[in-house]
Amino acid sequence: MILSVRVDNFLVYSNDVELSLKADMRIKKFNCNVYSENRFNVLKSACVYGANNAGKTCIVRAINSIRNILLGMVAEVPVNIFTGNNVCSFGISFLHNGRAYSYDFKFDLTLKNALKKGFIYEKFSELSLDKHNNLSEKELFIRDVYNDVYRFSGNEELSKVLGLVSSDNILIYTINTIKYPIVERYKQILREFASKIEVLSMDDIPLEKTIKVLKENEKIKEKTIELIKLADLDIDDYLYLKDENKKSQPNNTPLPQELVLRTAVSITDMFRLTSVHRGKPVPSFSFDSTGTKKIIAIASYIIEALTNGKILVVDELDSSLHFKLTRAIVALFNNDLNKNAQLIFTAHDVTLLDCKKLFRKDQICFAAKDYDGVYLYSLADYTAQNDGIRSESDILEKYSAGVLGAVPEPDLISLLLKGEDA
Repeated sequence: MILSVRVDNFLVYSNDVELSLKADMRIKKFNCNVYSENRFNVLKSACVYGANNAGKTCIVRAINSIRNILLGMVAEVPVNIFTGNNVCSFGISFLHNGRAYSYDFKFDLTLKNALKKGFIYEKFSELSLDKHNNLSEKELFIRDVYNDVYRFSGNEELSKVLGLVSSDNILIYTINTIKYPIVERYKQILREFASKIEVLSMDDIPLEKTIKVLKENEKIKEKTIELIKLADLDIDDYLYLKDENKKSQPNNTPLPQELVLRTAVSITDMFRLTSVHRGKPVPSFSFDSTGTKKIIAIASYIIEALTNGKILVVDELDSSLHFKLTRAIVALFNNDLNKNAQLIFTAHDVTLLDCKKLFRKDQICFAAKDYDGVYLYSLADYTAQNDGIRSESDILEKYSAGVLGAVPEPDLISLLLKGEDA
């Protein structure tokens, strides 16, 4: 599970920002929304609200970039265009197999001799808390190219090697892990953690996973179908018809054009997806609404996350979904029966700003911007003593009134007034 994400000079972020998933245990409400292990307390879910273009999607993209880099995949690292700084900085702290770790790295996009500088800094540490909750950090390795600092804890030979390896990739992919088994161990930790992260956008969510589950994965197939049925009370069953003679797709049924369907799924697979309404099987693609199709697409991700303890990161979770359905999805992750799955999402649906029945204050984060920069801050930063914001407060009312910031004030009526003046 993710403890925190740190980003600097990436996309809209010109300064260092942090999305913290660490639970503030001074908040006594909804302890079931917190997962605890080795004195670390981490939130099972967190949401990010704010105006358009205020950095919500950028934090999702940052998590995706970190994930891809740890998995050795090509990742986007666009710098903020206004700073003149060509170095992107990323960091992530996480729980994995009962232990806590922190990994930070910097990527330099400066061109020199027509070559990218690449990864100029990385540091991997193990974290621990004592009985007084004091945090300590044990450095496992550090490679700082610009400051000529190279250390690999407990291994002098590897410390010397760090200064010789290429900066084209991170350390775990540039050192011979067969020769140095300790590097292979760290590689496994980072890769196993990154492989548990799924990053999605509800505006362009792929259907491949749900189709694959219906075709192959009996372990989570039934729960996926059950979630689809519970989300749409008119659906009796949901099927993938393997027998081509039993396809429910009429020859003249056109393909819908929603973004949700623009995936690499084959036409044959699309036609075999069948929803059963009041006992009658119909082609899902031509009959079901966009919102239902999005639920069908995300259902397998939700069930897999809850079953296998994965981290689901979703941009615009509330897109095309009824607010009660979005709340129900969040409640699945907050539930006491969920032991190690995590949901991080962005949204515009202000009805989710509910600290009376759904969230703790530390689970709500706001993205805001002004002429000086873009910011992320937690609702937990607002206290009862200083700001009059309690867990029992009407957060929606406070947010709508602008007390919490991160609210756009579009003056669109001025367009008509200017027309009248002309």
